[in-house]
Amino acid sequence: MQNALYSLITGTGRAIPTRIVKNESFLKSEFYSASGERISKPVENIVSKFQQITGIEERRYVEDNMVNSDLGYIAALDALESSATDKESLDYIIVAHNFGDVLKSNAKTDMVPSLAARIKHKLGILNPDTVAYDLAFGCPGWLQGLIQADYYIKSGDAQKVLVIGAETLSRISDPHDIDSMIYSDGAGAVLVEAVQSDVPVGILAHKTRSDTYKHAHLLNMNVSYNPDYKDDTLFLKMEGRKLYEYALTTVPQLVSDCLNKAGVSIYDIRKLLIHQANEKMDNAILERLLNLLEVEDLEGDIMPMTISTLGNNSVATVPVLIDMLLKGEFTSHTVSAGDHLIFASVGAGMNVNAMVYKMSTTPAQQR
Repeated sequence: MQNALYSLITGTGRAIPTRIVKNESFLKSEFYSASGERISKPVENIVSKFQQITGIEERRYVEDNMVNSDLGYIAALDALESSATDKESLDYIIVAHNFGDVLKSNAKTDMVPSLAARIKHKLGILNPDTVAYDLAFGCPGWLQGLIQADYYIKSGDAQKVLVIGAETLSRISDPHDIDSMIYSDGAGAVLVEAVQSDVPVGILAHKTRSDTYKHAHLLNMNVSYNPDYKDDTLFLKMEGRKLYEYALTTVPQLVSDCLNKAGVSIYDIRKLLIHQANEKMDNAILERLLNLLEVEDLEGDIMPMTISTLGNNSVATVPVLIDMLLKGEFTSHTVSAGDHLIFASVGAGMNVNAMVYKMSTTPAQQR
């Protein structure tokens, strides 16, 4: 095969807050419905049912003196160090998030300057040709950033791109909304480099879709469900049932289409790294994908999960999964040279994306 240009992940990093918030922390909460009525069901039952459905036992919240760009900076440093990359050699820094920096004391979005500019500043990068910008695309934002990095590399515009996903959802979650227990904080980052190879490696194919006509507002911002809340602060809200149905309808088909585009069989897939939104939903997506592809079963567990201990930290879930997987931190999940992976995400917009990725067969390429 003719030598070609590919986009390869050569470094990964993450920032996971040290503050652990267990489900028991919500036992004194007062939950309200979307109609503003206090939910009379015992909180113990609500929390127990929540854990059964989502699989979440605990989550991480950022420390009070930190903001989102701090997490992104820490993840970026980790990725640069793991790849032994000179920060001045970066062509792009792409930061996926949705709410900017939100202070503990002031729940308002702050995105000027951009988080990418703030992180570049924190890294101390002098190079003006390192272009830094933000990407708001819902939970699929980090993966969309990786897709953009692939376009830059394939066009010859970039050699090295740092793609970061960072979010502090704890700062914009309504304490009177049951869904607030889903959300968490964290960041993940990868360094993507251009490599020449006579066999396909790295990013093989990707697909994205946006369904705004009927589904644009399944995730939105609104006031607290508690009608007596102290002010008109806007919190993240979602129509859970409709979102669940949308994900089951769109994600399996998009993953199938992406596999076809890459010319890769589901039987060749070693791991599926999917956005950690809800354990029940992710398992249902995998089951529907296998049904769609007429696969009765796959050998072994192909879907590593972090949601039980890290919760849903939006754009950070997939890069955190990748970092842990490539650094060998899962007890029952490993990857080797030449393995095929799928990345997939779904979120606000509504947006869905997927990517087929092949681990390098050359140790010097895959650091």
